[in-house]
Amino acid sequence: MNMTSKTPSLRRAQGEADIVREDSASAGHPRNSVQPYDAAAFEHLRINLSAAEKRVTTLKGRRSVKKDAQAAWLLKAITCIDLTTLSGDDTPQRVRRLCAKAANPVRADLLEALGMQARGLTTGAVCVYHRFVKTAVEALEGKNIPVAAVSTGFPAGLNPHALKLKEIEASVRDGAAEIDIVITREHVLTGNWEALHREMRDFRQACGEAHVKAILATGELKTLRNVAKASMVCMMAGADFIKTSTGKESVNATPLVSLVMLRMIRQYQEMTGIKVGYKPAGGVATAKDVLEYQVLMKEELGDDWLQPDLFRVGASSLLADIERQLEHHVTGRYSAFNRHAIG
Repeated sequence: MNMTSKTPSLRRAQGEADIVREDSASAGHPRNSVQPYDAAAFEHLRINLSAAEKRVTTLKGRRSVKKDAQAAWLLKAITCIDLTTLSGDDTPQRVRRLCAKAANPVRADLLEALGMQARGLTTGAVCVYHRFVKTAVEALEGKNIPVAAVSTGFPAGLNPHALKLKEIEASVRDGAAEIDIVITREHVLTGNWEALHREMRDFRQACGEAHVKAILATGELKTLRNVAKASMVCMMAGADFIKTSTGKESVNATPLVSLVMLRMIRQYQEMTGIKVGYKPAGGVATAKDVLEYQVLMKEELGDDWLQPDLFRVGASSLLADIERQLEHHVTGRYSAFNRHAIG
């Protein structure tokens, strides 16, 4: 395969999206902590639907990311992917293949052509069920890639509360550095915000040093106002990230619901000085999709939220499409999607 290096111009494009992977320990901002329940922080929230829809619609035309700059943004996106397998037919072999792909997400010949072979590019994390946490931790030993475990009765979140806490504790013991919990949607749908705060607080405490991502399952919360309130309550109760979806709902991540959640993150930062991360999940399947979310993050929250300590994308097929787009950038030709397996 004849490939021409794009290195000089790509490095210039890195001003928009530096490819150096940061972890939260070096990011220079304090971790979120549990705040007292305060209904005054969210009870007044209202959503101007027409204004929000207009904002999302016009974002696509506000920033054009093409050629070398697009390649740089896509390489940055890889560092923010939680490479995920959450299927009923998962096996240890599949998880190990996924971990191998997380450690080497782009073919070596493409990285060499892009001048990135020495940068240690990896995905942000590997996300699995509790059953496979030990398998993933062993497969990723020495790779500096955290393992995230979905927990608390994922995806429905209807297990007894005590069992949810034991599941979190078991995943942490097995080596999970991140826990993706699901909230009890009933608390949101019935307006029992104090119960949601208590639940999230308990999840955070059970996680200990492991970071916790609160999955809101936004497609099941009925209204954007509920999404806004649930976001604020979960952050108030100590969530390190708020996350849209399990990927199992009929409606998962969308730019509109993301805008609402990002505005809540901004409001929470103004209230507390704390930066909370954001993770869209479910339906982010193409390079075009992830670029849209990166632009949204930059426009709404700034460059800090383009780093993996504050931005993650839950995805499985996304990585294959990014690699395919990078090959097109290098060679000028598109390859078949099946040549870019995720694991």
